[in-house]
Amino acid sequence: MVQKAKILLVDDRPENLLALEAILSALDQTLVRASSGEEALKALLTDDFAVILLDVQMPGMDGFETAAHIKRRERTRDIPIIFLTAINHGPHHTFRGYAAGAVDYISKPFDPWVLRAKVSVFVDLYMKNVQLREQAALLRLQLEGQNAEEDGAKGPSVLLAELSARLAAVEEQAEALSKQLDESADAAAVATAAHLERKLTGLRRALDALEPGNGGRTSSLPSQN
Repeated sequence: MVQKAKILLVDDRPENLLALEAILSALDQTLVRASSGEEALKALLTDDFAVILLDVQMPGMDGFETAAHIKRRERTRDIPIIFLTAINHGPHHTFRGYAAGAVDYISKPFDPWVLRAKVSVFVDLYMKNVQLREQAALLRLQLEGQNAEEDGAKGPSVLLAELSARLAAVEEQAEALSKQLDESADAAAVATAAHLERKLTGLRRALDALEPGNGGRTSSLPSQN
């Protein structure tokens, strides 16, 4: 079963949440509602999200304050935030949104297709990162198996070949996504994709170091931060 990404929708108006759900339902991901900044922060305590759509104008804790809390938490600071606002106060207001940690700032009414396309990019990046973490976990299991010298049905060379093939599939998908991003020229998404590619390169080097003849070096195993 293919894992679905979670998208957090934050708005104090139920009709706006309904509209967002209608727009994003075509992505076939898990949409999670929050009607306030406080409710959004609670949701972020337990679940991992691919992207957050955050309304700026909310009573109590507004979008800027909510984003500040999100960026202060180590668990959530790297989650992309797209600000949505019905009021455009000019460049200063937009700058405040980016300063709060937003990757994008969209004024209502917005083009549903454009919003869906932007969210789709961050969902794709999130899924590639999930795959990368899974490959890293498999690699660590292989290393532990080698250190313990356990006898298994498959030899180390067979397991390494499987890991290499799975990593190659992720690399191919990441390359295709990067080509898409080159066409869209979304700076935030391109930067995120570049970070993913660096992590893939580090994992590939670590895997290559385990191949026979390379001395079994494992010091280049990448950190999954």
